[in-house]
Amino acid sequence: MARVRALFNALLPTARRAPEEPRRPAPARRQHNIFEAAATYVTGCVEEDQDRIDEAVTWVSPEALSFGVNELACRAVIALARERDESPETVARSLLGLPPA
Repeated sequence: MARVRALFNALLPTARRAPEEPRRPAPARRQHNIFEAAATYVTGCVEEDQDRIDEAVTWVSPEALSFGVNELACRAVIALARERDESPETVARSLLGLPPA
C-alpha cells in the first residue's frame, strides 16, 4: 500500500501539497423558475412597468419564458371559463374581442 501511495504522490504533485484553506462558496444568486418569470413578465406588461419586464426576461431563457406565459394564459382561461360557466374557447375569444365561433 505504501508503494502505491508513493507512486501516486510522485505522479500527481498536487497530491503532496497541504490542503488549501477551504474556500467560501460564492453567494448563491436566487434562481427563479419559469412560472415566477412568466407571472412577473405578464404583470409588468399589464402595469406597463418596463423595469419589471426587463428583470423577468433575465431570469430564464426566452423559450422558457414563452412556455411560462403560455401556461399562465391556459390556466387563466380555464379559471375564467369555470367561473363564468362557459367553454374555454368562448372565454378566450371574448378576451381577445373576437366574435363567437
